[in-house]
Amino acid sequence: MMAQDTLTIHQLFSYFKIAVSGREQDFTTGSVRRAIFMLSVPMVLEMMMESVFFLVDAYFVSSLGANAIATVGLTESVLTLVYAVAIGLSMGITAIVARRTGEKDIPGASRAAVQSIFLGIAIAAIISGVGILFPKEILKLMGAAPDLIIDGYQYTQVLLGGNVTIMLLFLINAIFRGAGDAAVAMKVLLFSNLLNIVLDPLFIFGFGPVPAFGVQGAAIATTIGRGSAVIFQLVLLFYGWSKIKIGIKDLVFRAGIMLNLIKVSLGGIGQFIIGTSSWVFLMRIMAEFGSEVLAGYTIAIRVLMFTLMPSWGMSNAAATLVGQNLGAQKPDRAEKSVWKTGKYNAYFMLIVSIFYLLLAEVILTIFSSEALVISYGALSLRVIATGYVFYAYGMVIIQSFNGAGDTKTPTIINFFCFWMFQLPFAYWAAIILDWGAIGVLIAITLAELLIAVIGIIWFKKGKWKQVAV
Repeated sequence: MMAQDTLTIHQLFSYFKIAVSGREQDFTTGSVRRAIFMLSVPMVLEMMMESVFFLVDAYFVSSLGANAIATVGLTESVLTLVYAVAIGLSMGITAIVARRTGEKDIPGASRAAVQSIFLGIAIAAIISGVGILFPKEILKLMGAAPDLIIDGYQYTQVLLGGNVTIMLLFLINAIFRGAGDAAVAMKVLLFSNLLNIVLDPLFIFGFGPVPAFGVQGAAIATTIGRGSAVIFQLVLLFYGWSKIKIGIKDLVFRAGIMLNLIKVSLGGIGQFIIGTSSWVFLMRIMAEFGSEVLAGYTIAIRVLMFTLMPSWGMSNAAATLVGQNLGAQKPDRAEKSVWKTGKYNAYFMLIVSIFYLLLAEVILTIFSSEALVISYGALSLRVIATGYVFYAYGMVIIQSFNGAGDTKTPTIINFFCFWMFQLPFAYWAAIILDWGAIGVLIAITLAELLIAVIGIIWFKKGKWKQVAV
């Protein structure tokens, strides 16, 4: 039995090549472990590359001082609201495309994809208007000091103004993932990241005819990188180089499909607005303790995101497996996929947490030479990493609900754990009890533990198996 369960290095390498190539897209038959591996590898790589955007920006911007790093942190905390909408819509479209794919209805999946793009563009246009017109007011609302606002408002303006690139990048990659084309989404982000790595130092520090834009340059580079990736995605969709193909005839408004997409996505948007708005308020509390504390926390969060994204990739794999297997009328296989993915994710996160606990200061010195920034950044890494194993199961369970189209349940869980527990506890511990930054960090870890426990209890009830999308 052990021999059957053990994969050789040669088999793993062979599977890895197949996973990255994207040749295998039907995950409703065969080995569950193989299906998890085939979906997880490209999704983990995709999510890691998404987090590289943050790390590359943090690396180059860190040389501009604490104010520049804090500007990036405050702006990113506001951008999490954009991510909330983008990811919420992404969960809706992934659930629908995965279900249609499991039902072998590829034209139906393509029609849903078009409506999601229309909806994403409309929402992004509204956010762009606010970002372009009120960047200073947004930073002031987040508690930024006057000199920080003067130095950094243009960074905020560019990123929020160009948020359509974030919205469409998430949405179209969600379409690919739902169809089982996870390798396509990965390749799109590889292209985008390579471009961002080249453009970041060019626009931040200047070269030849290109002037030095400072912290604003990071926003320009990232927006160009993401925008180029979106063009690449649209070419793939229209020329049919993935399972989903869009034609001119599909570019019409379909009210029924749009309403169904909104219905499925609302819960996803709600749960992420709850979660990410919580992060905004936590950042606002951190701003009370000065630029050095805020800078250290910002760097730590970016580093943590680098390893949370792979975990998120495995969670996305679970969502696709649930959607496709429910579409193929195989609920037991869907449930088995979730528990196995959660276990593998926990193994990964345990290793990462030990790494952070041992090497926190070493990691922070890569991004800053300021003692206080390093000290508070290391503290943030260690406290948050202690809850990583709980994050692993929590993320997989939550995404599995979403993959089934049950976005209401995670919304309720997030509302209770973030707004009813995390925010009051963070304020009480950090401000009222005067624990400072450690109070916020403890609140983060305890809230994620609570999500995992409640999510597992709810998942075992099995009501997600009866959801129709």
